[in-house]
Amino acid sequence: MNMNPWTTVQSQARAEYDMGMRAYMLQVFNYMTLALGISGVVSYGVGISPELMMAIWGSPIKWVVMFAPLIMALIMGFGINSMSTHTAKICLAVFAGLMGLSLSSIFAVYTMASIAQVFFISAATFGTTALWGYTTKRDLSNMGSLLMMGLFGLIIAGLVNIFLQSSVMHMVISFITVLVFTGLTAWDVQKLKSIYYDTWGEEQEKLGIMGALNLYMDFINIFINLLQLIGVKNND
Repeated sequence: MNMNPWTTVQSQARAEYDMGMRAYMLQVFNYMTLALGISGVVSYGVGISPELMMAIWGSPIKWVVMFAPLIMALIMGFGINSMSTHTAKICLAVFAGLMGLSLSSIFAVYTMASIAQVFFISAATFGTTALWGYTTKRDLSNMGSLLMMGLFGLIIAGLVNIFLQSSVMHMVISFITVLVFTGLTAWDVQKLKSIYYDTWGEEQEKLGIMGALNLYMDFINIFINLLQLIGVKNND
């Protein structure tokens, strides 16, 4: 049987595209995993040291630690186009370290076993949703827009609850936040596939690093809010 040469070329091109896509996505998830590893090491190292915990959380330094990751994320978001790939990697590592300092506070609130348990639950939730976002043929762009609007609503609700101090409202916000960031995980993964299709070279890799930052934030928000929902506190 003679095969159509054009069909053969198309099949080869498709195979090369799929291999390139898998390599690209693997690279992005490696960046994310490395960032999580940096945060984990820093948060654990600080969290188990009473001296470091007191030095950070018992002084005005805590405000720097709390807001520094946000500032770093904004720097990356607005400056990624003018950065080199090397600079973007360094910024991601610095951001992860700062987040590690910020996350160290959970060790003063929750038991070590509870933190580990919720981490694995979060990883399973994140991994399942990311896989769906990668494999689904459904266009998630409309869902992403709705989720972003929901996220802004959650931020407003959280600010309001600072004054209300309602534990019920806090639990509801945490539950909805888990749902929103679970959905955003699928959306961000699908968006990364579009980045691979639309860009090439250094720009593609830099945007992949930003994608890793977005996925990192998806995971961390799932983890933190699940911890608030089902975590066991030290004084329980």
